[in-house]
Amino acid sequence: MEFFECVQNRYSYRGAYKSTPVPRENMEKIIKAGLAAPSGCNTQTTSIIGIDDKQILVSIANIVKKNGFKGTLAPAGVCILTQEIPGYADVYFNVQDYSAAIENMLLAITALGYASCWIEGQITESEETQKQIADILKIPKNYIVIGFLPIGVPESEGKRASYKPFSERAWYNVYGSSE
Repeated sequence: MEFFECVQNRYSYRGAYKSTPVPRENMEKIIKAGLAAPSGCNTQTTSIIGIDDKQILVSIANIVKKNGFKGTLAPAGVCILTQEIPGYADVYFNVQDYSAAIENMLLAITALGYASCWIEGQITESEETQKQIADILKIPKNYIVIGFLPIGVPESEGKRASYKPFSERAWYNVYGSSE
């Protein structure tokens, strides 16, 4: 898929997934896309766990559904971890780092013909939820579980959200200018 087409076709999918497995080769491409994202002061605060074990996926799905996620079980997913490491003068870039990594992975997922949804609030709303996922995935205590991306072939065609017009959100040279 051409890059700009991929950007325009990406959407958050919360529907059912086909049981079609996601090959490890594609999982690796998705994870490498995340790891290739920019990182403030090259602190590389983002780490990723690829998951294709159904039992683990069911456990994680049950946790995020309990917290309000309306999506269904996908045949694969990635768990995103972060570390709070100062870049310089006590400035931290981990939020920007993992956000860039997630967007890279969402674009890779779209380019490979899969669908996903950035799940974060249902995970970060409580330390207990983060701890439950960390326990399942045997994550060391110096990492923070920050998000999850289900990955799979959608059962039905998803719908891209509508966006405000360009002229209401982007300008040239000064705020509000189209010149």
